[in-house]
Amino acid sequence: MRYKFVTIEGNIGAGKTTLATRLAAHFNAKLILEEFADNPFLPKFYERPQQYAFPLELFFMAERYKQLKEMLAAQELFSSETVISDYLFIKSLLFARINLAPEEYSLYQKLFEIINPQLRQPDLLIFLNAPITRLQQNIKKRNREYELNIQDAYLANVQDVYMQYLRQHPVRTLMVDTAKTDLMYGEGHFEALLQALDKDYEPGIHYLTI
Repeated sequence: MRYKFVTIEGNIGAGKTTLATRLAAHFNAKLILEEFADNPFLPKFYERPQQYAFPLELFFMAERYKQLKEMLAAQELFSSETVISDYLFIKSLLFARINLAPEEYSLYQKLFEIINPQLRQPDLLIFLNAPITRLQQNIKKRNREYELNIQDAYLANVQDVYMQYLRQHPVRTLMVDTAKTDLMYGEGHFEALLQALDKDYEPGIHYLTI
């Protein structure tokens, strides 16, 4: 593979962790998975979002920063070791934009802008673009109790902030339409992704074609 630091992103239930795990196994790469289960505010947020949104997002940002900072401490490994993660640090700010009140978001943004420049950005972002019906199917299938009542409107808001970010920032992105591509079970689909990862992309959005 041409890229040493690859990040998988997408909406809730898009299949980020599944793909990151499979790619890491294939390339014998270092795998970084978001430790969402350790966030004590997550179930409370889904019950009372206005009360728990700010501590939820602060906890996520702190944990993501700590995890990625530890990775950067061993940055010399990047010359020989591939790293694959299932989240992009900017997601902290994107979800905060949706979940926080304006005054809270302003404070959160200031903290984010202090932290973000200290982190290495991925060489390539793989974005799993999934329709909301597929997201809801996946959410129900994995059966995390606190996620089962996520509304379509919330998932649509998440999708909108991601797409707005990708359109406005020159992130080298490989866009995968999961309505047409099944990277786990589709015949030849995962192999097509592996071939795509050997190509050299300019910054911007590029589309995986099967």
